[in-house]
Amino acid sequence: MKTTFTARHFEASADLQQYCRDSVEKLEQFYDRIVMCDIILEPTPSDENPQQAELIVKVPRKVLTVKETAKTYEQALHNAVEVISRQLKRYKDKMHATQ
Repeated sequence: MKTTFTARHFEASADLQQYCRDSVEKLEQFYDRIVMCDIILEPTPSDENPQQAELIVKVPRKVLTVKETAKTYEQALHNAVEVISRQLKRYKDKMHATQ
């Protein structure tokens, strides 16, 4: 799986980048044919949840996307990974049902 990391309007630390990449690699346990994953972190104008994480996961014949906001980038990414893992499980079930 190819992974790209983008930090919009701020400079991401090496630790944050590594945390993001490690979290996304865990998605392969739900579906092993992921082609590419884009991680996009950016601040939001919200006072309550000022950080946003967006995941764009490309699998054969489909693109799954999710945006989550939270108080920290780590929390937002964690929430996004949970949502995308559910989407991957559903996608995998559908693919096995049609084959």
